[in-house]
This record gives sequence, C-alpha cells and structure tokens, in this order.
Amino acid sequence: MPSTPANSDLPTAAEAPAEAGLLDSLQHQVAVFARRAEQTRLGGVGQARNSMDRAAYLLLNRLDLEGPMGVKALACGMGIDSSTVTRQVAPLVDGGLVKRTSHPEDGRAVVLALSPSGLARLEEVRSSRRELMARVTDGWTEDERVSFTSLLTRFNGSLSELMGAASEAGPAS
Repeated sequence: MPSTPANSDLPTAAEAPAEAGLLDSLQHQVAVFARRAEQTRLGGVGQARNSMDRAAYLLLNRLDLEGPMGVKALACGMGIDSSTVTRQVAPLVDGGLVKRTSHPEDGRAVVLALSPSGLARLEEVRSSRRELMARVTDGWTEDERVSFTSLLTRFNGSLSELMGAASEAGPAS
C-alpha cells in the first residue's frame, strides 16, 4: 500500500474505504469462524466428537508437547492466570488425565504431568479432530492447507501479542 508523505502508517484518502471494507470483511469472517468453531467445538467426528472441551484440550496438548510443568509455567505459556489453570486442571486430575508429581529438582514443588490415560485420550481427540480438518479442507491443495495454517498461526500470534501488550498496559483510562 503506498504511503502518504506526512505519515507512512495512514492510507491515502482513496485507499481508506477499500481498506475499511477489507477489514470489515475480515472481522466478519473471524466472527463467523468463532461462531462455527463454538457450534462444532471443532470437536472432530465419530464417537470422540465434542467429548473434550477447549480448555482441557489445550492444557493436555501443552503438557504433551512441553512436558511436566508447574501451574505458573503452564499459565504463563497459555497466557492465562494461575487460578484459571488451577480451576481447569482440577477435573483433569480427578479424571485421571493429569497427575500431580514432585518436581525432579525440588521435591517440595509440584508439577503437572500428562498421565498415560491422558495421553491416550488426547490422541483419541487429536485423531478425531484431524479427521474433521481433513473433511473441512477436502478439495484444498496441500499448498492451500499450508498457507491457511501459516496465516492462521500468524493471526493467532498477532492476537496474542496484542492481548499481552494490552494486559501489560493495564486498564484503559
């Protein structure tokens, strides 16, 4: 997009309506996506469909990918507060999907770890969700899937950065 001499961040008068229209379309599509994702819970297909809520999936996935960790580290990595993680982890511990163990270096500290049944359940849900993604993107080329994944990852990263900056700035005055 060409820039104005006075301020390179502002679009020209001719570009402003087009950019506003594109951004309106983007925000609308994001809203529709959010509604569809909530309706389906992106739960996958088959017997495992909708059988794990988003919070549980994200917690179990992080523990699988990054290994055992404390509540604070888990909360920080997920961009939520420790009390939220504690509340979300409790039913996972009660259900045997997550176990509390002693920290390997400091036996007084407790870390959360994925249990064998938690890993099995996570794999079941991943498989179901993988099948759903295959169905949704049936007819897409591999390049289209890669591009969409890359752009969605970038979009989510930008949202995380923006939310992190907003929370560091504190409440608006």
